[in-house]
Amino acid sequence: MSGGTLLELGFSPCPNDTYIFGALALGLIRSRRSYRMIVEDVEALNQRALNAPLPVTKLSVAAFAHLLSRYQLLPVGAALGFGCGPVLVAREEGLHLEQVPVAVPGRFTTAAFLLRLYAPQAKLVEMRYDEILPAVLAGKVAAGVLIHEGRFVYAEKGLKLLKDLGAFWEEETRAPIPLGGIFVRRDLAPEVKRDVLADIRESLSWARRDYPSIAPFVRRHAQELDEEVIRRHIETFVNRFTDDLGEEGRRAVRLLLEFAVDRGLIRTFPEDFIWEETP
Repeated sequence: MSGGTLLELGFSPCPNDTYIFGALALGLIRSRRSYRMIVEDVEALNQRALNAPLPVTKLSVAAFAHLLSRYQLLPVGAALGFGCGPVLVAREEGLHLEQVPVAVPGRFTTAAFLLRLYAPQAKLVEMRYDEILPAVLAGKVAAGVLIHEGRFVYAEKGLKLLKDLGAFWEEETRAPIPLGGIFVRRDLAPEVKRDVLADIRESLSWARRDYPSIAPFVRRHAQELDEEVIRRHIETFVNRFTDDLGEEGRRAVRLLLEFAVDRGLIRTFPEDFIWEETP
């Protein structure tokens, strides 16, 4: 690992993030920059970015709508795709969402944003993402929006699917759902952004070549320890858009920002919301 000032880099404990950053965190690649890794729930990273922004961090794309003057999205490392959105679940069907508490994994998450699009009058209750499934099962809330590993295991625990919010987005937009991404502070020098981008790409490439070397790191941070659940999580959220957003991914992020403008959450957004590497 190179010397110099440590760059703080934040990512979540979910398997797709630990898969992407595992080789970098474990020092398995010869990185261009030195990092101090900060592993926190994505809503905690969203809140941190609003108050004390890290130089490099995972964020919800919905939170990014409020951070456009501070951050730019990198074209690598995104959690974006088809069939991977959050799910709204409950113990029973036929609920009136405007009359019962519905748990969301933080008000700045894309999951909460999607629920507001689907059910604007829903009564939102904020919880950490891994507390929502137990809270629904225990009857502490009537329904909840699940992300990460929870979306893969709710049915076997007896919960009902009220709405696949990712499918709702896809039906409305014909675009993949932009859940989260890796962001760099606008005030970082271009050469630093270029090095960070290259380091993330190399770490992701390592994971694809030699997953067993990072598997213990992924398991150590996972909410669900079942290997099948971890494998499904990675296969779902690490896809072609993770390698590079491409035109389809860029359009999806733009659409979400346009929705935020239409609903009065933000006034406008700059054209350079994605950091584009130049020769």
